[in-house]
Amino acid sequence: MSDLAERVETWMVGQMPIIQMHGGTSVVREADAEEGVVVVELGGTCSGCGISDITAQNIKRDLIMDFDEVDEVHVKVPDTGEMGSSTVEGGRGGDLQYSTESSDHF
Repeated sequence: MSDLAERVETWMVGQMPIIQMHGGTSVVREADAEEGVVVVELGGTCSGCGISDITAQNIKRDLIMDFDEVDEVHVKVPDTGEMGSSTVEGGRGGDLQYSTESSDHF
């Protein structure tokens, strides 16, 4: 995992505890400091949650504001479907992965 990915994971734990508190999960799928791109995937109870779009927008805005090297953030929020059940430390989702490559929803 890159240094940027590790820092974004740590940031997510500290800045977005509401995700874990509500049974959701998140995982950093991509963090490219050279390109300035971060991809975060939400899962668990974020799927179908009425405020997941707001959470996604907050993550996008705040990551761009808090990390100088980040210019573009994509937050994938599943509408429905199977979620990965494994989590790693801090409630971070470890097995969430979808084949669809849309910018916000799949």
